[in-house]
Amino acid sequence: MTNVKEIEKTTIQTNYFGSLTDRMNKYREDVLDKKPYIDAERAVLATRAYQEHKEKPNVLKRAYMLKEILENMTLYIEDETMIVGNQASSNKDAPIFPEYTLEFVLNELDLFEKRDGDVFYITEETKEQLRGIAPFWENNNLRARAGALLPEEVQVYMETGFFGMEGKMNSGDAHLAVNYQKLLQYGLKGFEEKARAAKEALDLTDPASIDKYHFYDSIFIVVDAVKAYAERFVKLAQDMAESAGPERRQELLEIARICSKVPYEPAETFAEAIQSVWFIQCILQIESNGHSLSYGRFDQYMYPYVKSDLEAGRETEESIVERLTNLWIKTITINKVRSQAHTFSSAGSPLYQNVTIGGQTRDKKDAVNPLSYLVLRSVAQTHLPQPNLTVRYHAGLDARFMNECIEVMKLGFGMPAFNNDEIIIPSFIAKGVLEEDAYDYSAIGCVETAVPGKWGYRCTGMSYMNFPKVLLITMNDGIDPASGKRFAPSFGHFKDMKSFAEL
Repeated sequence: MTNVKEIEKTTIQTNYFGSLTDRMNKYREDVLDKKPYIDAERAVLATRAYQEHKEKPNVLKRAYMLKEILENMTLYIEDETMIVGNQASSNKDAPIFPEYTLEFVLNELDLFEKRDGDVFYITEETKEQLRGIAPFWENNNLRARAGALLPEEVQVYMETGFFGMEGKMNSGDAHLAVNYQKLLQYGLKGFEEKARAAKEALDLTDPASIDKYHFYDSIFIVVDAVKAYAERFVKLAQDMAESAGPERRQELLEIARICSKVPYEPAETFAEAIQSVWFIQCILQIESNGHSLSYGRFDQYMYPYVKSDLEAGRETEESIVERLTNLWIKTITINKVRSQAHTFSSAGSPLYQNVTIGGQTRDKKDAVNPLSYLVLRSVAQTHLPQPNLTVRYHAGLDARFMNECIEVMKLGFGMPAFNNDEIIIPSFIAKGVLEEDAYDYSAIGCVETAVPGKWGYRCTGMSYMNFPKVLLITMNDGIDPASGKRFAPSFGHFKDMKSFAEL
């Protein structure tokens, strides 16, 4: 039984970083209390786009699909939020991605609500919508194509559970960090201009230029689609402002102003920067549903905006922390439905959206700055499983900052994780990564690392080898006990073995 001293200790630790503002506390509770539903809207819009553009190259087909979704999907702005952008029809709903697979979705339509864990709710209308689009996607999706590519000798290993590839064939994989610094500096407008110049420079007598030509066109389509998505929020915020109270009305009009600018134009304030980052983070989840899509070195690319706003009096430390907690609560609204088989190894609907702070600068100095501390405070206040928080550790790390990290760890929700610069940076360099890029790495997902916007290092999760099955086959004379198939020569049965060395 918990004694008074233990309660007091918990309270002291919890209050060390302060508490959520009332509005963010309500927002957090509303999101956590929301039942997650299967959402067919994206699947229906994606099907429409694929049918309309079926003759086009894949890169254009994908671009038109995203355009169809962003221009027509349901939008909403919660009463408490200062940041807008949603992945599905309501918070924590899981959109369906039929271009990857519909097989497990159709097989489990009546089972989602009966799962032991990772339960999703589904309406009869949603079931009918998904059944209605199913014929178009039969043998016309990533899962089917991946299965067709597998040699017969390899397929048997999947069928018998030697290894699993559920996550690789049923959805996007992501495991990357966006170069958000470049996004905030140039806006999508900068990428659009760069693509236009590259397209104009193409030599169309060179066959290799044709794919590039379509790729650049796809960039223009996507940039226009993202602008349309943001502009829809401009109108929604303006409409909502008409009936809002004075204080909320001003907030909604400010939301409309910001969305009319970013992410197409460069950001100039922290409020603009955080909205621009969230738009891209959310839209990438709408596009491909890949988990381990990460924020990169958040305290490095965001700090210039924080510093400028604090010096100009546009923000205070408290308002910065509130916007950060708003972003982290937004982050947990993203959801992903996995097959029942995949859920067994990925319970809890993890998305592994990682935020990295600390570490070293490109010129090898301690990178900790005032925003690093505010990120710690905001993550402690929200006390959520998303985003993942990683601290880059090195021998010269600010000792006070390290103590603050330990205070967060004492709260007991498993954060932050630590990545050791002195191990990871040399390993990047050994693999040919430029030294300045190696010093700029961030965590992606759970334990993987990458150079934001440049290079991903996928060091885990490739094959999900079932080593206990290998052991069982070894113990069973080379035969898999579950399927009866032989996978190794006959070396004898475990019951006849006399020693561990023999095994």
